[in-house]
Order: sequence, then structure tokens, then C-alpha cells
Amino acid sequence: MSSGSHPHPTLCVEVPLGDRSYNIHIGTQQIDSFGQTILATLPDLSHALVIADAAVEDPWAKRLTESLTACPTPHGKPVRVSYRSVPSGETSKSVSQLSDIWQWMLDCSTDRSSVLIAVGGGVIGDLAGFAAASFTRGIRFIQVPTTLLAMVDSSVGGKTGINLPTSKNMVGAFWQPSLVMIDTDVLSTLPERAYISGLAEVIKYGVIDDAAFFDWLDANAAKLVARDDEAVRHAIAESCRSKSRVVGEDERETSGRRAILNYGHTFAHAIEATAGYGKLLHGEAVAIGMQMAANMAIDLGRCEASLLSRQTDLLLACGLPTTFPEADVDAMLPVMQRDKKVSHGKLRFILPERIGSVGLVGDVAPEAVVRAIESCR
Repeated sequence: MSSGSHPHPTLCVEVPLGDRSYNIHIGTQQIDSFGQTILATLPDLSHALVIADAAVEDPWAKRLTESLTACPTPHGKPVRVSYRSVPSGETSKSVSQLSDIWQWMLDCSTDRSSVLIAVGGGVIGDLAGFAAASFTRGIRFIQVPTTLLAMVDSSVGGKTGINLPTSKNMVGAFWQPSLVMIDTDVLSTLPERAYISGLAEVIKYGVIDDAAFFDWLDANAAKLVARDDEAVRHAIAESCRSKSRVVGEDERETSGRRAILNYGHTFAHAIEATAGYGKLLHGEAVAIGMQMAANMAIDLGRCEASLLSRQTDLLLACGLPTTFPEADVDAMLPVMQRDKKVSHGKLRFILPERIGSVGLVGDVAPEAVVRAIESCR
């Protein structure tokens, strides 16, 4: 990613949630002016806690912190900034790491007027967001996602949480941020595999909600893989618009509408849990999970085989995996039984009907689940 000497116009996407509505700013060269952006949103800011992924500490988190401390405030006093880094990786989404953060927040004299700022990928956003949601029963929170996957998925919508040793994202809270700031310049330091992994969630939005966006992705896959500035910003903005529509309709997963965002994820979480966290990146597991879900939909007569063909072609064009030979059916099934979409012991899946539309299917027989997993081995 190279933004050149002039910043591109910032795109703004609103997440419509009444008095909890907030904006997603998508642009370039925003890190060094972050202090001004946050004070425009939260003019009463006096204490900011920055929690950063160790991998983005230098340069992004340090530059952002410097912009905060240097920015003049309406009340004339500099913002007091507390800073902490967290080790990279899914293992940081743990009870022990959360406990350490709570104690740190207490030591920093955090109160309900403080603002916690998460700088990093989905792990940091989920972890820091849950800390914000739970400390003094809730303080304000800002997301500064630094991975493509976090930009289009985990930073938007207010889901926060940590993992238990045998189950992903089982403990958490819905806690909406006050602002999401996406600076695509940070993608320039994102490793290739991590960047490509994020494209799985982008493709997901085309399948579940927006057929026209899927067509655009089909036509622009090569540009996305090459990290073309304009194409990447467009893909992020459209993904955020899609997610904001769904979240605006069903913030807390009460109507079932928000469940469509989990397309491929029931399989993906089981793959991650049984393969061992870290063997596959989350987006890689989602890509494989989407394939399993599409195979299941065809098996159950819910969609045409052409959908799987188009999805497969796009995933491959974006450099994503479509099979997982090491899939352990016997290990995956018990994990899936603990999935949050299980109802009265019955497995439920988000399955595609056509490009741009999916549905929640209940009471799926275990035999159909086995066939779907085996279709991608």
C-alpha cells in the first residue's frame, strides 16, 4: 500500500444504532492526525488508554500515541495517555491476559470518563473491547484496526470477547465503539499471508448480502491481491457498509439476521479449535468453512452447484485455501455442538441460497455435517 504524497479523501460509513451510532473513517495518512480525529468525536477526552499489538507498536501505535499527547484539547490540558502492548496471536485472548489488563487499568486510575483505544488486529480489538465493556461496567472504546480482517469484520459491530481453552469467543459482551478509524497505510507492513487471510471475510459479504459486490470482487481480484490502493479502500468500505446494515437491523443477534455474518464460521471455529490455534489463520479457516457450508447447501438441495464454483474460483483467485486435508471429523463435531448457534442441542448453519443471499438452517443431521467436512478434505 502506498498512499503517495497526498491523502485520499476519507470515506465515512455510519453504523446506525440510535444513540449508540458511530462512524467508521476509512482513509490514508490518518495515524499522525489521530489526536484531532478523536477529539472531534470525544471533545471531553482527558485520559486515553492505548492497548496495542506488539507487532504494530513500531511505527503505528507509537505514532498514534504521539499524536494524542501532542494534540491541544478544548480544555487546555494535554491528554493523559497510558500505554500497554500485548503479545501477538490468538493465545492473548485469554482470561489471564484480560486479568492483567484489568489490573493495569486500575493502576492507571481509569474511570468512566477514560477512553480505551485498541490498536491491532481482531485479537486486540476483541480483548481490549471486552476490557472496556467490563471495567467499571463499561468505559468508552475506540477501534484502530491494523489488519484487513479486523478492518472489515471484528472492529465493526461491537462484539468483544476472549477464548476459553476449548472454545473460541465463548465469553464476551456486545460493546459498541465510539469510533472506528481505518488507515489503509498500515496494511503496508501487514505480512502477505495475513493480508490474504482478510480477503476471505471480504468475499463473505458478497456471498451473504451483496451480489453486485461479489461481481465487483470477481472482476478486481487481481487488484486486491496486489493491494491496489483504490480497490482495497473500496472493498473495505463496501464490506463495512454491508456489516453496518446487518448490525443496524440486529445488534444483539435477537432476530437471527445478524447470524448471517457467521457464514462459514461454524466450520471455521471447529477447524481452528481442533487444528490448534495458529495452524491456520482465521480467514483461511473461514474460506474453508465457506466451502464446507456451500457443499452442505448443495447436498441439502438449497442452492445450485454453480454457486460453489463461483465461490471456489474467487477464493482461489485471491490466494485462499479451499480444502483442508487434515480436517478431523471426529474432533470437529463435538466442538460444533458447543457453537453459540446450537439450539436445543440441534446444529444450525448459515447456508447460501444464491450469491447475495443466505439463510439460517436448523436441525441439520450429523451425517450431513460429516459429508460437508469430508467434501473439503
